[in-house]
Amino acid sequence: MEQNIHNSKIQIRIISETLSISERNVSKTVDLLNDGATIPFISRYRKEATGGLDEVAVNSIKQQYEKLCELTKRKETVLNAIDEQGKLTPELKSNIENCWDSTSLEDIYLPYKPKRHTRAEIARKKGLEHLAKILMAQKERNVYARAEQFVSDEVENADLALQGARDIVAEWISENESARNSIRKIFRRHALITSKVIEGKEQEGAKYQDYFSYSGPLSKCSSHRLLAMRRGEAEKILRVGISPDDDNYGLEALTRRFVKGRAESSAQVEMAVKDCYKRLLKPSIETEFAALSKEKADEQAINVFAENLRQLLLVPPLGPKRVLGVDPGYRTGCKLVCLDATGNLLHNETIYPHPPQNDKSKAGAKIVSLVSAYAIDAIAVGNGMASRETEYFLTHLRYSRKLQIFVVSEDGASIYSASKIAREEFPEYDVTVRGAVSIGRRLLDPLAELVKIDPKSIGVGQYQHDVNQTGLKQSLDRTVESCVNLVGVNLNTASKHLLTYVSGLGPSLAQNIVDYRAKNGAFNSRKDLLKVPRLGEKAFEQAAGFLRIPDADNPLDNSAVHPESYHVVEAMAKDLNCSIPELIKEKTWKEKIQPEKYVSEKIGMPTLLDIMAELDKPGRDPRHGIKVFEFDNNIRDISDLKEGLILPGIVSNITNFGCFVDIGLKEKGLVHISEMADRFVADPTEIVTLHQHVNVKVLNVDRERKRIQLSLKN
Repeated sequence: MEQNIHNSKIQIRIISETLSISERNVSKTVDLLNDGATIPFISRYRKEATGGLDEVAVNSIKQQYEKLCELTKRKETVLNAIDEQGKLTPELKSNIENCWDSTSLEDIYLPYKPKRHTRAEIARKKGLEHLAKILMAQKERNVYARAEQFVSDEVENADLALQGARDIVAEWISENESARNSIRKIFRRHALITSKVIEGKEQEGAKYQDYFSYSGPLSKCSSHRLLAMRRGEAEKILRVGISPDDDNYGLEALTRRFVKGRAESSAQVEMAVKDCYKRLLKPSIETEFAALSKEKADEQAINVFAENLRQLLLVPPLGPKRVLGVDPGYRTGCKLVCLDATGNLLHNETIYPHPPQNDKSKAGAKIVSLVSAYAIDAIAVGNGMASRETEYFLTHLRYSRKLQIFVVSEDGASIYSASKIAREEFPEYDVTVRGAVSIGRRLLDPLAELVKIDPKSIGVGQYQHDVNQTGLKQSLDRTVESCVNLVGVNLNTASKHLLTYVSGLGPSLAQNIVDYRAKNGAFNSRKDLLKVPRLGEKAFEQAAGFLRIPDADNPLDNSAVHPESYHVVEAMAKDLNCSIPELIKEKTWKEKIQPEKYVSEKIGMPTLLDIMAELDKPGRDPRHGIKVFEFDNNIRDISDLKEGLILPGIVSNITNFGCFVDIGLKEKGLVHISEMADRFVADPTEIVTLHQHVNVKVLNVDRERKRIQLSLKN
């Protein structure tokens, strides 16, 4: 128990020092996390406890704490393993208990790890360990004479005895913590990452030609380069290696450390040092650095993916309007769906305005009649095949009512249309109708629709199949959770998939809410949530502030004010001699409030200021208004592009090395990071956001490779 308390204090201190956050705030945050509080809840409703830490800081604390907890478990495993061998001395136990670095812990454990069938282990079984100790002492002048004493049925001669002894010495050196750290230091300073094409794989791996003969400092290798090389290695196109630019650095460091004097035994140790470096230490540290560099590259790629996903999920919604969703196509036609203001399917059919049928007259008449019959406010066109032609066709029709036409990303729509979720929603329709519905709903509310799709299928990252899949899923799930809770969820219209991401709920409670709603009708207040089966006080505490009821009797139920703070607003209204609806509606009432009067032990100024902001615009959507966008109608094919053209485009993806821009063609153009501004840009997100409308200049067009280079420097 005392050890656990001691460990906890050290963990808090380490996290505090690592993240530069006070120990008090770290400790309070860890306590909340251990009590089951979610990151959105902590950052939004427990600012007094955490010192106002945002979601990023709370998540960083969570990640660091989980790593240290895993390290604590690993230490227990190591201690037990060494103790079972009868080799756990008080000093060794203390070293392990006080170790808080995973690499150092594994170095300490290395000499005690159960050995594989190594050369050193074979030599030990032949009784050569004592000879190894003699060599290591480096006092023996006639090593062959001493080695003769170890000749036996298993050791034929002195040379083999010395070889076996050197194998043992090499293993000792490779397991020496100081030696390993010295080689790590050399790798950190001098390591190069190299890649070469495997002979005969040149044609098959043409897409990796930039890495057929590549060499550069590992410390400066960007994440996208490293992941590309590792993918080429996995596909058996490339050979990738990590090594110091000169092996003499490592050999000299080990020689200085382990070779003493000039006796014959010293020469044997020097031979063992060379063998150790080339056969054991260098490959081991290379593997370690390969894993560390991959982990770092994964982290950077995942962060880019998560930020892109955040921006995509927070794309402005059209709002409750009637929408005509169009999934464009040539031979199979354009799938049409009419949706009501809440996304319910009213009608579907197919038109054929493009080759080979080319029935524009009939298709146009059908579109115009549907717009009139279903009072359509906007048209959503998927940005896949035949998108430009369909958009052009739709914009040149004459409608009986004013409407807007939007091009919508359809990445992942096909994944959704074939999913279990889609089959549950539309069991009587095929995948083409479901895909068109998804396109239409993405215009109404991108967030509500995209939560139904595996984030990896949305198409806003790179190398998503090459990075750590567990880490990717955790990061993307956190991003979805963050966005859902930032926007808030309409309790009476949200799907179970959207409710799943609400703080404190999850799939089971989300389904229970939907079932309760279907049986009992719409929720009238947040308190009614407590009537939902298995939804207790804890889940209510975590979820309530993020759920909205637009037509509730209490207007606070449609705000981000948490029910635990309703009494504060009630006190404010009472002191002003007005009702809560009047307090929200009339700005003059709010201006009379003095927040400091309502500070208590549980509620401080951070929460009170949040309440004041929420009363000003209760339930406000943080997403900005949607804008109509039009591509250049003169550009229909890559052959239409010329250097120097200025074109409108939409940022479709952001990477570490730049961004891709949709200019209305099948091929997306690349704006390299060096072409984003007339200054040095370290991070593309400094300049652009996903789905941002931009004007780009065409720099170069490689029609053979289908590559377009663009610039934002107009």
